[in-house]
Amino acid sequence: EQIQQINPHRFEFQQLDGIFFADRERVVIAGFRDLKDDEFWVRGHIPGRPVFPGVLMIETAAQLVSYYVVSERNDGKFLGFGGVDAVKFRGQVVPGDRLIMLGEMVEQRNGRKYVGLTQGFVDGRMVYEGLITGMFI
Repeated sequence: EQIQQINPHRFEFQQLDGIFFADRERVVIAGFRDLKDDEFWVRGHIPGRPVFPGVLMIETAAQLVSYYVVSERNDGKFLGFGGVDAVKFRGQVVPGDRLIMLGEMVEQRNGRKYVGLTQGFVDGRMVYEGLITGMFI
């Protein structure tokens, strides 16, 4: 799979299911995550009313930013999670939803630190937004 060639996350922690758009000139990327009924968090994160945990939405966004930066640099280095800012959750994401995650690279310093503005959408409505910082480690 194309994502596993770039991102090292596997099994329950691979949060991206696909990348469907990337534009190097505009430094933007779009991917998706299909939420299923049998995910590890469904049973315990609000029993009877499972809601995708916000921290996993942030992780999905971080993996999108990582995929973009690492695939652009193509040097095999690992972009680690460096921070998160200005996060807002604007709606619920539940099993059966397709979470569309968009990212735009807004800052790059010294070839080591990268910041992406990320947004998540379900059925055309924004459910998440935040700034993700990645650092090469």
